[in-house]
Amino acid sequence: MDRISDFRSHKLPITNLKSAKKLVIAIDGPAGAGKSTLAARLAQKLGYINLESGAMYRALALKALASKVSLDDEAALELLAGQSRIELRPEADGNRVLLDGRDVSHRIREQDVTEAASRLSVHPRVRAWMVARQREMGAQGGIIMEGRDIGTKVFPDADIKIFLDAAPEVRGDRRFRQTPQANLPPEAVIAELRERDRRDRTRAASPLVPAKDALIIDSTGMTIDEVIAQAGAMIAARQKQRAATD
Repeated sequence: MDRISDFRSHKLPITNLKSAKKLVIAIDGPAGAGKSTLAARLAQKLGYINLESGAMYRALALKALASKVSLDDEAALELLAGQSRIELRPEADGNRVLLDGRDVSHRIREQDVTEAASRLSVHPRVRAWMVARQREMGAQGGIIMEGRDIGTKVFPDADIKIFLDAAPEVRGDRRFRQTPQANLPPEAVIAELRERDRRDRTRAASPLVPAKDALIIDSTGMTIDEVIAQAGAMIAARQKQRAATD
């Protein structure tokens, strides 16, 4: 039975939605829940732009590492952000991420950048800078954005809000199988995810919580088709509702 970790090899069972009025769709949830893959596949099927917030934090974290800026120095990180140009360019197989014109799509997925991005993202002023950029990028609608505070902070008025979750053990196993970490057993990956969950859920700025009007999907025991069916049905219903009132 296929699980969320196998998203990339499947097509979405959603049809006839491209012609409907475009929406703003927010997908939130903890690391390893399947947000990025769900957002990418929905965007591909609907013809939407996938604004990957995590990639933006990772890109800034990479620049901080390269510039030897302390991940604990909020003022220096905010200054660095203001001097950075981060672009997301949609491709058939996902976004290309450009940092100051340089393609860093693969580099930002490595473990050191992942850990740095998690530390960097706790700073309120850095998050405020990111939110402003993300709102600019999504102002025209027709976008799907995933992250940890999209439905609560970045796009609180999003047409569709989804909170995708799963048990830490399941998320850790998915993360390990998708991108095996050198010299790290699955137990260590799960432990790292638990620590990341703690930071995300307890930070002062935009903690990880479901929006009050979000559809919560716990994918722990679900197949890929079941998750996509729930998300697709909600999107189709909202598009139908908007078409009837326009």
